[in-house]
Order: sequence, then C-alpha cells, then structure tokens
Amino acid sequence: MHTKTKVLRRFAGTKTAALAALVLATLVSTPALAFDHDNDGDDFRFDLVRSPALNTLPNFVPQAHGRVQIESLGPVEVMKVKVWGLPPNTDFDFFVIQVPNAPFGLAWYQGDIETNKDGVGYGEFIGRFSIETFIVAPGVAPAPVVFNNAFPDASINPATNPVQLYHLGLWFNDPADAVKAGGPGIVTPFNGEHDAGLQVLNTSNFALQAGPLKQITRSGN
Repeated sequence: MHTKTKVLRRFAGTKTAALAALVLATLVSTPALAFDHDNDGDDFRFDLVRSPALNTLPNFVPQAHGRVQIESLGPVEVMKVKVWGLPPNTDFDFFVIQVPNAPFGLAWYQGDIETNKDGVGYGEFIGRFSIETFIVAPGVAPAPVVFNNAFPDASINPATNPVQLYHLGLWFNDPADAVKAGGPGIVTPFNGEHDAGLQVLNTSNFALQAGPLKQITRSGN
C-alpha cells in the first residue's frame, strides 16, 4: 500500500476514535440526553431542584438535581423524569403536589424512581399532567383503611372543590436510606404505605401558585 495512503488512513482512524471518545464523554456528562429531542415543539422541559428544606444540611445530597420532560398527546401527557446526584441503588417516591414545600397541600402518588449504582434514576409516567391536573371531592364518602402506621388511613374523605395540582416532589422511600446518606430519619406519608423519608427534590424554582404543570395545555387546544 502506498505510504501516503497508509498515513491518511491512520489519521482518519485516529480522528474517528477521538470523535467517538468526545461523544462518549458528552453522553456521560449530560443527563438530559435520556430525553427525546424530536424538536417538534410540543414538549416542555424544566428542572427539579434540591428541596429548600435541606439548606441547613449542606453536606446531605448536595448535588441532587433532576430534569423533567412533558409531552402532550391530547388525551394524556407523557412525563419523563431523570434525577441524579442521589444515593446509589435507592428507591424514591414521586408525587404531583399542590405546593412544592411543606405543608405540600393535596398530593397524588405517581410511582417510584430507583437510582442505579451511579445515583442516577429515571421514570416515565402517563396521565394528566397539565393545566387540568386537579383533585376534587364533591362530598364525604367512606374510604378503606388499609395502612395503620405513622400516618394511618382516614376512614372518610373531606369534601373539597377542585384543587389544581401543578408542582412535583420526590421523597426518600425509606427514612433509613436518608440516614445512611447522612440526613435525618424524618418519617413522612409520601409512599404507598405512608412511612417514607424526607423530600429531596421539588419544583420550588417555580412560583407557589404557578407550578410547571400549569404551563402545559392539551395538544390542539
């Protein structure tokens, strides 16, 4: 093979390897790349921030952060959530809530997000996550009592007019996991059995009565 051709091929191979390494480094350092990038203009992205209640604990999950993408499909929305800077291999509980910080108001349990060995977690939820997200109780009715622990189930519901829920929050599923990470073992009702740990992420980067879900309308409306 001609010497010049060998040199050119060697240079091209080196350049390709360098480019691949650069792309890999970008993928590792950019958490948001788990989201769709279809650029069709019908999705909304925003950050989850470390709960302000943790400001007195500067060494407790100091890098905790998250990012959300919501796409309206008309009848429903698809919400994709990515979190990082959290303890590895740990389960967290994700809620739609009335206000981001205590006392939180009414809340709606969406599901769990479990982190991997690097403290990164991902969840995808399908439902009504928009300006129309609300809870309503036209009247009082009996409710099943299933769990009876730190926060026992109520046997009846309070009546309430529609209450819009526009904020999001993420809680440690187990208070022991928060303690293991160097935080307090506070018990809250924010998991399926009502014995969760403290809140770690929320949408307090948005105004109290203008949470991010308020900015989302149905496709075609």
